[in-house]
Amino acid sequence: MPIISWEGGKLTKEQKRDLIQRLTEVAVEVTKVPVKFYSVIIREQQDENLGFAGETVEEIKAKMVKG
Repeated sequence: MPIISWEGGKLTKEQKRDLIQRLTEVAVEVTKVPVKFYSVIIREQQDENLGFAGETVEEIKAKMVKG
């Protein structure tokens, strides 16, 4: 049973549905494994738990708002 895992920031319910649908569609097209065998796991992280270039996403967003 193939498992697709996605990890990133917070998503809306609509974004999650769309992501699950599209990831599954592409995987089925590429692998030819029937859709009924796929599982998708979405792991959401809070901005304070993600970092780039030594700063949290929370800090980066705060700087962007300030300009």
